Amino acid sequence: MPDFEPDARLVADTYPITELPLCQLRLMDDARFPWLVLVPRRHEVSEVFELDERAQRQLWREATAVGRALLQALEGDKLNIASLGNVVAQLHVHAVVRRREDAAWPAPVWGHGRAEPYDLDALADMRARILAELERLPLECEPLDSGDQDSGE
Repeated sequence: MPDFEPDARLVADTYPITELPLCQLRLMDDARFPWLVLVPRRHEVSEVFELDERAQRQLWREATAVGRALLQALEGDKLNIASLGNVVAQLHVHAVVRRREDAAWPAPVWGHGRAEPYDLDALADMRARILAELERLPLECEPLDSGDQDSGE
């Protein structure tokens, strides 16, 4: 099987942050909102139920742990976790820290205004903050073998 690649739109709209046990962690290129995207390294999977139960548990573990850490680190008011897939079919989960004073509050961030791309300094700072928080997270679970990573099960 070929190496895993995220959908081209995800690659264009996000920056890679790190590899988690199941997911690639990426930062949405919109400095208005602290917005992470978790992309399970599974080929041809578009729905959560297409993952085996072990991978489903790990996806939820990663999404909630990453979201909680980011919410605390950035002192947000609310955490939104969602999997939509209406534009990009490849399974991916958004974790967005919301603040009552953000540009879209209380509406969803999707489709609100124009994205404000990170400048290089802000991107480096956000990436460093995310990685520092991830060092404290218990993300491991039962081993995910390499066969699981390439299957749609």
